[in-house]
Amino acid sequence: MGMKHFNPTTPSLRNMTVSTFDEITKKSPEKTLLATKKKNAGRNSYGRITVRHQGGGNRQKYRLVDFKRRKDNMAATVIGIEYDPNRSANIALVEYEDGEKSYILAPIGLKDGDKVVSGDKADIKPGNCMKIESIPVGTMIHNIELNPGQGGKLVRAAGQEAQLMAKEGKYAHVRLPSGEMRLIMAVCRATIGTIGNSDHENVKIGKAGKSRHLGKRPEVRGSVMNPNDHPHGGGEGRAPVGHAGPMTPWGKPALGYKTRKHNKQSNKFIVKRRK
Repeated sequence: MGMKHFNPTTPSLRNMTVSTFDEITKKSPEKTLLATKKKNAGRNSYGRITVRHQGGGNRQKYRLVDFKRRKDNMAATVIGIEYDPNRSANIALVEYEDGEKSYILAPIGLKDGDKVVSGDKADIKPGNCMKIESIPVGTMIHNIELNPGQGGKLVRAAGQEAQLMAKEGKYAHVRLPSGEMRLIMAVCRATIGTIGNSDHENVKIGKAGKSRHLGKRPEVRGSVMNPNDHPHGGGEGRAPVGHAGPMTPWGKPALGYKTRKHNKQSNKFIVKRRK
C-alpha cells in the first residue's frame, strides 16, 4: 500500500501524508454487519471526564468483525476489501457457501475472489484459521486467541505478525510483535499471515483538524500549566520539571514506570519479556 504526498501549497500540507488505499476494492460497508457506535467523549456514567483529550470526531458505525472464525470446513469467498474507521487494519467481506456474510481482518496477499477456510484441515495460506497445534512451526500468524473459543485477542493491528516458535505439550511458544515470548494453549486458534495495511505507521497527520476528525482533542503540556493543575507547572519562564523524573498530572511517575502487577496470574505464561 503506497503513500500519497502533497505539494507544500500550505504549511499543513508540507509534511502531510495519506494512504493511497490501493488495497481497498469495496467502498460502501455491508449494512447487515453494521452496529451503532455511541460516543461518550471520555466521560463516565456520572458525566465526569475519565479519559482526557477525547471528543468530537466524525460519525462512525461499528463493523461486526468475526474474530472467532467458528464456521469450520466451509469455504468463504472474498467479496471485497474495505476500510474500517475503528481499527488500523483493513477488513475483508467474505461470503460463505450457505450465503452468510462476515467480516474478517484482511492479511497481506488476500484479494477479491480468494477462498478462506476455518478448521484444522485448512491449507497453510493467508486468511485461513485453525488451531495452533495444526500450524507448522515458523509460520507467521495473527488474530491469536488467549483462551479457546474466546476469539482473537492478540496481534490485530495493521502490519503486525507473530511467529510460532515451538510446540511443547499442550502449549505453544509464540513470539509477539513486541518481542515478548509467550506460552499459548495449542488448542487456541490463530489466522495465517501478516495483517495488511502495513504503511499505516507512515501516515503523518499534517494538520490539527485531521486529529479532530479522529476524535482527538488538543493536548496541553504540563510545563505550561499552573502548579495546582500539574506537577510540572509553575516557575518563572521555562522551568525544569522540578522532580526526580517526569510525572503524570496526578503525581505518579511517568515514562518507563512499570504498571504491571507483580503477582499477575498470567505472568507464568511469559517466557521472555519484551525489550
